[in-house]
Amino acid sequence: MERVQKALARVGVGSRREVERLVAAGKIRINGRIAQVGESVQPGDRVEVDGGRSFRLQPSANLVRVIAYNKPIGEITSRRDDGGRATVFKRLPKIHGGRWINIGRLDVNTGGLLLFTNHGELAHRLMHPSSQVDREYAARIYGAVDDSMLNRLRRGVDIDGETSRFEDIVRGDGDRANRWYYCVVQSGRNREVRKLWESQGVQVSRLMRVRFGNVMLPTDLRSGRSVELGGRLLEELIQLAGLRAGERF
Repeated sequence: MERVQKALARVGVGSRREVERLVAAGKIRINGRIAQVGESVQPGDRVEVDGGRSFRLQPSANLVRVIAYNKPIGEITSRRDDGGRATVFKRLPKIHGGRWINIGRLDVNTGGLLLFTNHGELAHRLMHPSSQVDREYAARIYGAVDDSMLNRLRRGVDIDGETSRFEDIVRGDGDRANRWYYCVVQSGRNREVRKLWESQGVQVSRLMRVRFGNVMLPTDLRSGRSVELGGRLLEELIQLAGLRAGERF
């Protein structure tokens, strides 16, 4: 048995603090009754979250796992879609005793690296702005880009009432009117990379994520395929989130 906060954070409902707030607000039910802060739950208990999502708790005997997926353009980062669009979860490998939780999102028109884990707390910590995890994108930009524009994007511009900026920008291949740029953000806001470039009057004609934290998109990983991380790469990612490598949950 384990505390409800830990159990629900493990399966991706939210951080332990967020789960505690949901429980205190009466938005979590265990086996049909309103949960109490600090109560214990066990495998097989049915959980209902805010009257919507429901599931049974699985035994907590798995090691932390992470997979890297090369998301094709056109797939959405949701488990299902009422419009029948393809979702990233359809191509992921089967997982026993848990489920895959996406670490962040990519919009339907963005491809590239998307990480998934079976550990909800790891996903939450890596996504939280306070972690300041680098997200690097390759963006093909159509339009004239000069040094003054790049400097503005590094200093910060107003996007939807908040200041956004690139931590770094490096020119890539292409001509002056249609060139690739490698750019890094840390906040993970919705469509932030596109909005930053578009604020300067240029167009993003293609966008791919190529790095998340210490994990690069493998050059031999075909679109729509995934690979499980292991060894030092996985240990470093877990440590980046402030967790212990080798932790069981």
